[in-house]
Amino acid sequence: MRDSARDVVSIAEGRTRQDLDRDRQLVLALSHAIQIIGEAASRVSETTRESAPDVPWRLIINMRHRIVHDYYRINLDVLWRTVREEVPDLIARLERLVPPASD
Repeated sequence: MRDSARDVVSIAEGRTRQDLDRDRQLVLALSHAIQIIGEAASRVSETTRESAPDVPWRLIINMRHRIVHDYYRINLDVLWRTVREEVPDLIARLERLVPPASD
């Protein structure tokens, strides 16, 4: 989850909301990375989810379902808000749950 969330931030770096309207590859890349986050979240054990109630597990999984099953109706405003606001916050929460490995 954390790696894909970092991918989302990296992909969106230097981009604007208007870029989503013009760049189909950007939409596809961000949507795919968010799908991966949601799929990974669905595989996290119930014990781990309970130990991290500040992570919005159900919302993450539901977003993945929405993208996968209703792909051609993705609300780009919601996608962008997720990319810019929710994903950076998610990274911080996940790093508290599983600290980055030291080199």
